[in-house]
Amino acid sequence: MQFNSLSFFIFLPTVFSIYWLFQKKQYYQNIILLIASFIFYAFWDWRFLSLIIISTITDYIVGLNIHKDYTEDSKRKLLLGSIIINLGILFIFKYYDFFILSWLDLCSFLGYEANSKWTIELILPLGISFYTFQTMSYSIDIYHGKIKPTKNFITFASYVSFFPQLVAGPIERASNIIPQLEKSRKFKHKQSIEGLRLIFWGLFKKVVIADYLMSHRADFTFNNYNQLDGGSLFIGLVYFAIQIYCDFSGYSDIAIGTAKLFGIEIISNFKFPYFSKNPTEFWSRWHVSLSSWIRDYLYYPLAMHFMRISVGRISKYKSHIITMAIMGLWHGANWKFLGWGIYWAIIIIAYSEIRPYLSAITESISTKFIQIISMFSLTCGSYVFFRSESLYNAIEFFSYMITRFSFPSTNRSGIVFIIPFIFIEYLIRVDERNPIKINNFYFRWLLYILGSAIIYLCWEDDKKIFIYFQF
Repeated sequence: MQFNSLSFFIFLPTVFSIYWLFQKKQYYQNIILLIASFIFYAFWDWRFLSLIIISTITDYIVGLNIHKDYTEDSKRKLLLGSIIINLGILFIFKYYDFFILSWLDLCSFLGYEANSKWTIELILPLGISFYTFQTMSYSIDIYHGKIKPTKNFITFASYVSFFPQLVAGPIERASNIIPQLEKSRKFKHKQSIEGLRLIFWGLFKKVVIADYLMSHRADFTFNNYNQLDGGSLFIGLVYFAIQIYCDFSGYSDIAIGTAKLFGIEIISNFKFPYFSKNPTEFWSRWHVSLSSWIRDYLYYPLAMHFMRISVGRISKYKSHIITMAIMGLWHGANWKFLGWGIYWAIIIIAYSEIRPYLSAITESISTKFIQIISMFSLTCGSYVFFRSESLYNAIEFFSYMITRFSFPSTNRSGIVFIIPFIFIEYLIRVDERNPIKINNFYFRWLLYILGSAIIYLCWEDDKKIFIYFQF
């Protein structure tokens, strides 16, 4: 089920009404959330609910047993079992065919005949990368003593499958959600109003900006990149930058807003990332739940490991390269995503080298503006890998953009929509969770009516899925 679908607008108020009949009775509220979440996911394909259930049962049992007074070796084996089961399922459904086909291509390149009978051609389950990381973090945190396991299976299952953020995040930590699920929840009018505003703003970004204004222009650029001049290609990258941001942050806004309707606060996933001045700041603002997960559960352990075996910059570089390469492959089983990860690793490493020299530069308005524009341009460059069909197409795109660079000759009309959007983002940048801060009652409702009318007029169909559904 998609947030931008008629079925969701029937589903949400129905679940909301039933849920609040059991005010202050969290056990029944959690059961309702769990059933609703399974129904929400089953709208896509009920068969893959079994994978969510397997991950849920695995980490529930592992979590309880790790917390018991076992030896350190036994606890480590339990955690390893959780990781193998979770990553094993993820590997089979997402990466198995990719590596088999890559091996076949290599054999063919070397002149050997290879049989493709080993491929299994499985459908990629919706949201598998998100809920797999979520359940794994639960067991890892218990192992390290950061949290205690919940004994209530319904509470844990509700955390894993919580439908607002089930299929595209944010990737939530148990330390945030489970305590909220264990408390009695009372309906709060202010919290629900905040939730509805976020849903409204998220829908506007997805339907109007991402789908209606930007997607066709970005598609035109990437479908015709070999015929366009370099300036037009860069403008197309800017369109895609706005599209993917509004698409994904729009989803996150709707997820956060929907969770608020049920008295649950989930973390912010986007904090106006295109106003970042450097790569470190960008990754603290873009897809925050994934970047912080990768930092805590992958980068830090890798960095500590390399520090133990060697000292120096090379060890630090290894951590960045491996981390960003894995982060790239997390996004998809395709060599282009590995290219995306390596691209970001190079930027991060380069920034770490020049950072001492940048600190000596005076922080003026013009300097900040140059830094923001430079960072945004580098970010747009990463989208060449992200949006292209293959790594080869991405390299071609780059070569055409550089060798044919000139003032854009076509595809310029979307700029008139980007400028006011950036201005609005700048005005609301103080608080990403409360984008509509208008005290005047009449002006606020005029905005709601006009915005709703624009959403309705720009609504194309329910087939405009969110970009991050494919991950």
